[in-house]
Amino acid sequence: MQVKKNQGLLAFSFFLLFALSACCPKEGKILITDVKTATGVDEKLMPVGPTESFPEGASRVYCWFQWKEAKVDTQVTAKWHYVTDDIRVLDYTFNIPRKQGSGSVSLAMPEDKKLPSGTYRVDLTLGNRLLKSLTFKVGETK
Repeated sequence: MQVKKNQGLLAFSFFLLFALSACCPKEGKILITDVKTATGVDEKLMPVGPTESFPEGASRVYCWFQWKEAKVDTQVTAKWHYVTDDIRVLDYTFNIPRKQGSGSVSLAMPEDKKLPSGTYRVDLTLGNRLLKSLTFKVGETK
């Protein structure tokens, strides 16, 4: 009787483990080794004009980053915030294409529009985990 009870418990444990792994997607992995805001990126995906202070009237800001130890197709989200007025501006999710490398995402205004002056932040996240965070300014701030 004890053997059947233990077998039943073992079968239930395997079922529970299988059900949990099937319903809960596994998070990818990545290590962000460097991150910068910049005025652009070149053809080799390297930052051009790295800065934390952009002029008044800027319409685009790049977030350049370098990574290693990534699982291919790991989904990372860039969360852009306008800190001055505590406004979440944009969340952009993208897939990491290879185990190591560099790339960029940008915050861009529509044609003929400019980013409001103030303080901003971009957070690179993996699920709910913060990987890196950068603060930058546009125009004159007090």
